[in-house]
Amino acid sequence: MEDLHSETKKAEPPSSKVIGLTGGIGSGKTTVAHFIEECGFPVYYSDDRAKTIVNDNDELKVKIKELLGEESYDEKGLYDRKFVAEKVFNDKDLLHQLNEIIHPAVRIDFEEWLAKQTKYLVFKETALLFELKLNKQCYKSLLVTAEDNIRTKRVMDRDGKTYREIEAIMEKQMSEKDKIKLADYIIYNNTNLEDLKEQTERIIFDIE
Repeated sequence: MEDLHSETKKAEPPSSKVIGLTGGIGSGKTTVAHFIEECGFPVYYSDDRAKTIVNDNDELKVKIKELLGEESYDEKGLYDRKFVAEKVFNDKDLLHQLNEIIHPAVRIDFEEWLAKQTKYLVFKETALLFELKLNKQCYKSLLVTAEDNIRTKRVMDRDGKTYREIEAIMEKQMSEKDKIKLADYIIYNNTNLEDLKEQTERIIFDIE
């Protein structure tokens, strides 16, 4: 007979499955992330959070200044992304050292965010999912990709960058061919927003 005085254990809520969401410059990754949110699933924007953390975390500020110089932050004490980008663009070792400072802080921030989530799926948006092997920390990976010429035109229209500038950025990123080999799910953003939304919904509701 069951002991009526025994404590009833509360069932632990199932942990959320983390889906890594990535895509190269001009792929439409952010647009897909917004579609995912519209479907009711939370998205952690790693790149945006990193921008906030480098400004709010005093310990990080000290380490970044020690690595790259006082010019890493402007007169108002805000992270100078343009200066830092130019500093590390052609220096892989320096970029690696910078990532070693920033990414652990972002990881902690993500874990704190994740602990508050209740949905069975959550999405972690990050541009460097495969480059930093963060996909190995995720349940599945979702890549947003598009043909190079389409991505280039989007960035030219959006940011006013020249073809050469965009080409230089793309050359620094992992090739789309290599990303496709690593991705569990792929969204091809070569046509229009309606098609992009349909692909997004079909894929995310297919994840078990």
